[in-house]
Formats: sequence, structure tokens, C-alpha cells
Amino acid sequence: MKTKYFILGSALCSMMGLGLTSCDNEEFLNVTAYDVVDEAASYESKDNAKRALNGVYDLVYPDDAYDGDWGFKPNLFTGCHPTIDTQATGWDKDWNVQAWNSNSSELLAGWKHVYAGICRANDFLDKLQDYPAENIGGDKSLKYLEGEGRALRGFFYHWLATTFGRVPMLATGENGANTPLKAKAESYAEMWDFIIEDFKAAAELLEWDPWDGEYGRATKGMALAYLGDAYMWKAYRLSPEGSNGVTGTGVAPTTPDECYKLAADCFKQILDSHTYKLNESFTTLWDPASAWGPEAIWVEQLDEGTNWGKWDNLTSKLMLKWYTACPENGGWGSLYLSWEWYSCYETGDKRRAGSCYIGAVPQIDPENPAYDPQYEGWLGKFDKAIYGVNPYLQEVLGKGQAATATKQFHFNNGEWAPAIWSSKMWRTASADYKSWGDGHWSPTPIYWKRLPNVMLDYAECCFRNGNEAEGWKQLDELRNRAFGRLEDGHEKELTDKYMPYYNSFAGWIGREDGSDANGGVFYINRAEYPIPFGSDGAVVVPAKDYYTRYAAQKGFQSPVWKVAVNTERRREFNCEWCLRPDMQKSGFMADHVATNYPKRSVDDLKDIPWTNRDYDYNDLKMDMPIPEDEITKNTLCEQNEAYRGNN
Repeated sequence: MKTKYFILGSALCSMMGLGLTSCDNEEFLNVTAYDVVDEAASYESKDNAKRALNGVYDLVYPDDAYDGDWGFKPNLFTGCHPTIDTQATGWDKDWNVQAWNSNSSELLAGWKHVYAGICRANDFLDKLQDYPAENIGGDKSLKYLEGEGRALRGFFYHWLATTFGRVPMLATGENGANTPLKAKAESYAEMWDFIIEDFKAAAELLEWDPWDGEYGRATKGMALAYLGDAYMWKAYRLSPEGSNGVTGTGVAPTTPDECYKLAADCFKQILDSHTYKLNESFTTLWDPASAWGPEAIWVEQLDEGTNWGKWDNLTSKLMLKWYTACPENGGWGSLYLSWEWYSCYETGDKRRAGSCYIGAVPQIDPENPAYDPQYEGWLGKFDKAIYGVNPYLQEVLGKGQAATATKQFHFNNGEWAPAIWSSKMWRTASADYKSWGDGHWSPTPIYWKRLPNVMLDYAECCFRNGNEAEGWKQLDELRNRAFGRLEDGHEKELTDKYMPYYNSFAGWIGREDGSDANGGVFYINRAEYPIPFGSDGAVVVPAKDYYTRYAAQKGFQSPVWKVAVNTERRREFNCEWCLRPDMQKSGFMADHVATNYPKRSVDDLKDIPWTNRDYDYNDLKMDMPIPEDEITKNTLCEQNEAYRGNN
């Protein structure tokens, strides 16, 4: 397989003057240089057509014109914070308590961003029909161009549909200029049928390997993963729990059972193709050496090539490190992980150590004489590496200060937040050392779809279709990786692959003498990966046995299989934007919030780990409010039910 990388760039083509939202009349005309390149020139050769398509790909990445934080905001706020597994302070905390509203700036930014991508895709697909295939390299090139264009449009619509529920569906040739007013899809089924048709066509047109070996392009695997996902969403919307009172069956399939069978077939095609396989180690997935690893299906790879992170280069997303780092280490506190999430893991599950760092909280330090037995099991062998330190950068949380706020369950930075920080983005670049002035290379993958998404979706479909044994098999395979079983026997090769970056980083920031200005001791040229490879003999209890006990112990109302699939999603996808959508389409969100986050009234959080939930969960609010700006300009678009008359 070729390994040439595809780095997205701006396209100069006729589509540059497209509307920025579905119905943003005034701003549509506020553009420049409509005629930089003649339209026909974009379709006179294969290379030019690929450049035209790049204009659609550009909106997979952050763009200052619409949403410079795309990939983190609004994706974290809509895709993770409603689960309460991820949390925030300041005005961001509204996303933990269902206090978002139609004037939330993140919703408008995301709405504009994806509709800009949809309009570009519509323009590209419309113009593509007007030129002969021989102009652009023949029928094979035409298949790729149409397939990728439809896959990208489906991707943008998927985010809209899973975030806002029913939305206006602009078809090929429609944009903000020629279709300034359009009503929402009449039913959820009609909307999902549109999205299904795009991914279905893309899956038929594309191949498993990316076009010309250029990784970053949509593929058959990407299209099938989203097609199966879309069938599952249609099934959910056809069911009483997901319809929100909006009826309509659309075209076939017209029953949830039919949808789940078609979804399972999509996922089985991916699994049977053997195009993808699990990384041996979960803990390495966000390392530079894992860029486009074997389980990556659809990834937004930031900071690749020679794209150095600086203030004037938001696409490099240096900002992610500041958003997700501990505030005492230069971070801004937009992302924390809950103690309820931390405590949901079994001892030996390395996904916890590979996902976060925790403050040096004395109550859970087994070396502390005041150690409280109720926290036993929270700090296993692998978790000791993340206690009070970012082990990848060898930075002490709180810089080793005696009065550091990391030495309590809730970090008090003006407001309470759990003293747990994600390592999925604050891993390869310091939020403190040399980051405010000097550029640095800090690759960050934003995983939209990876193989575990397919495995868990397939497992859910199997359980719903009566193939229980296959469902448990998928969970057991994923859990073997989680406990380090796939690392056993590969420790040296994994170390040789993943350690060089961290040792070179230590040297780059001036730690050659093994010391730090804040008094910490750091080890460069380390021989062992920060989270040691190997299972350490951990016992992996069969998923069915474990979750039968776990569901009863916690008191869930859902079937055991649903608890199992969604708990595995919590453990696998924390801080990935699929978490809330996946739990919602499974019909698990209400049970999750009620059981994992019972309502509490807590006056002083510092001595207890748990979250203070003081609001009543409302499933209707999971269809986020249509931005007020859109409601004002597009008079045919009505507000979602839970937000009518309430801004």
C-alpha cells in the first residue's frame, strides 16, 4: 500500500464564491474574486478537478471564516459534554447542564461551517455533470470525484443531523444564493434517506484504498462506516423513543429491524475486507507515529507535514493543547474528565491510563498513610504513570507547587472541575514550555471513525438482530486490546516506533541535564514507553460475564447488552465526538445520565470525587436548537420543539 500523504490546501475555483450558510443572504455577496479561475479550467484535467474537490475538503479542517476551532468546538460541546463524562468551566459549563440555547455561538459557528462545506459539495457535484469524463482522466477519475464529493456532503450532513435533528436539506446545485429559504426535512426518515443515498452511492463508487494512495481522502471504508451509522440513526428515529413525535417512514427500509440488518451488512463488509486492524496498543493512538495507523478510517490529521504550530496558523491547532491542558501548566481549562468516567474502568484496562492524567489527589495515592480504601483499584500499575504527571512530556501537573489545585478531587480555578485532563490532545506538545513564542511540531489526530466505532456499532446491530454470540465476540476482541493483550510479545518493536518523538522533544525543550526549572526530575532518552507495554498478566473477564454483574450492580434499566456496548463506548471514545451521538442513537442517554450521574446536592466538592448534577435530563434537548441567526433569516425553518419560545 502506498503511504503518500494528502495535505489539504485551498482551492481556487468557481466554487469560492458560494454562500456561507444554508440561507445567509447578505453575507453571500460579501466575497472577492469570483473569476480567479475560469469554471471550465477546473474540469479540464484530472489534476485540476482534484484541486476543485480540495475546495470541499478544505471544510473538513478548521477555517477562520466560519469556525477556527472546528474539530474541538463545537464538536466537543455537542458530541461529548452532554454525556457529563467531559466537563468544563466558565460559560462552557452550560454544555454539561443542558443550558445551551439558540444563541450559543458554537452552534452558529458549526452550522455555518458545515453548510459552507455542503454548498461547496453541491456546486462541485453540479458542475461535474457538465463536463465529459475524458476531460478529467476518464470514467475511473469521474467515479472517485463523484464518490468523494458525495461522501463529504454526507459527512457534513451527518454532523448536522446528529446535532440538530431535522435540518434544511440542500441538494445538488442548491446553495445560499439560489435557495435562500428552505424548510427543514418533513421527517427524520426523509432526512436520513437523503444522507443514506449519498453514502450508499459513495460506497459503490469508491475503493478500499484512497485514490492515488493519498491518505486523507474518503474511501469505501469511510462511506460504509457512515452508511451503517446512518441506517442505525434512521432506525432510532423510526422508533417511538427517537421520533420526538415527528412521523414519516420515507423510502425503504421502513422499519427499525430492516435498518439494523442493512447497517450490520455495512459493518460486516468492512470487517471482512481486512482493510483495517486494531493498533496493537490503544495508548499510542494519539502519538505522532500513529498518524494514519491501521485502524484509522476517517481522521482529521492536524499539524502534519511541516505545519508548525503558531498563533497565526489556527489550522495547526496549537490551541488544542491550551484548551485541554491543566491550567497550572498553561492550559485554559476547556476540557476535564469526570471521576465517574474514571471509576467506570476495570483494573488492568489500559484505556484509562492512555486517555488522561490525574491530579496528585492524596486520597487515591496508595503511598499516602491516609489512603482511603474506598478508592482501592483506582490506581493500578499502569495508572501510576499518570498520577500527578503528564508522562509523555514528563511535566508535573501543577508544576510541583505545594499548594497546587491538582491535589484535590476538583481543580478549583474559580469554579470546580474534576482534576483529570485528557491526554488525547495534550500529549505531543507542551502547553507551557516554548509554546507561547516558538513554533513546534505537534501532530494531533481527530478521529471521526476508527475500527472500534465499526466493531461496537456492529455489536449493537448483532444484539438487536438476535446474533448475540457475534455481539459479545466483538466486545471481547476490543477488550483484549484494552488490557494490553495485543502488545504482549511486541514490546520492543512498539518502543522503537513510538519513543523517539518523546526523547527528541525532551531534548528540544532543553532538558538535556534531566532537570526542570520548576524542580522536577525528568528522564530523557528513556528506554521504556511512558505507559509500559504489555498486559502485565491482567485477566480479561469475558464481556458477557462482566457486564451481567456490572449492570446489576449499577442498577441500569437497559438490557445488559446495551449497558455493555455503551460502557465500552465510554471507555474507548472519551473526548471523541461520537460519544453522545452513539449513546443517543442507541437509546441509552437517559439511563446513562440517571444511573452514572444521579442528582446530588453537594456544598463542598473538594473532599468527594463525584459530580453535582442538579438538573433534570430532557431527551428532547438532544436535538440542539437551530441557531437564532438561521431562524431569523430563513423564515421557512422552524425551531426545534424543546426550544420554541425559549432562547
